[in-house]
Amino acid sequence: MTRKPTKAILPSAPPAGAKGPAPARGEEAPASNRATRAAERRAAIVEAAMDEFIARGFAATRLDDIAKRAGVAKGTIYLHFKDKESMFEELVRIVIVPVVARLTTLPPPAGSVRDLIEAFAGNFLKEVIGTRRGDLVRLIVAEGPRFPSVADFYYREVVSRGIAAMRALIELGIARGEIREKNLAHYPQILVAPAMIAVIWQSLFARHAPLDAREMLRVHLDLIFGERRTT
Repeated sequence: MTRKPTKAILPSAPPAGAKGPAPARGEEAPASNRATRAAERRAAIVEAAMDEFIARGFAATRLDDIAKRAGVAKGTIYLHFKDKESMFEELVRIVIVPVVARLTTLPPPAGSVRDLIEAFAGNFLKEVIGTRRGDLVRLIVAEGPRFPSVADFYYREVVSRGIAAMRALIELGIARGEIREKNLAHYPQILVAPAMIAVIWQSLFARHAPLDAREMLRVHLDLIFGERRTT
């Protein structure tokens, strides 16, 4: 599986010294420069944490390994994060939450509800499937039962928002007569099931049976909305 580079997902800190001239020798560095360096160290720690979590899993990842990969002392980590869980939460906020926020703030549908759902799901597949975001989602699925606080955080920040957005779209589809099965509003998880299957399938079985996630989504939506009429 080809992975997108970390730098395409994690935002980079501004370059050191970007604000104002460098201080004269013996002069204390301006607060803005100190803040910039602190932001750079924090970004390096988060990036290293992502690499370690994906490579080793949440349980096996050690702060010592993260510090070594980030090129900082272990004590520096505690200046930014109280523990491994808070570091993982920060990673989710940076890497996954913005994607969910973008997807759940799509404009009101000018066309059909199905069109908007297809746009939502298509963007999810583009942003997650085959990327390091997908690796993080799989990690949560695999280790969440052992670390309930991590799973709870992910539910609050990611899952609940996505489910609420899907429920709103389903209710709109029912009101417009596009969706006949009214009980679907009680189970919006059904609507996003193909996306989650694709995330898990990609890591476990893609080498045996490659999955066309977009085509699977189309078939899934045909079952809900009926087949599209072609002219």
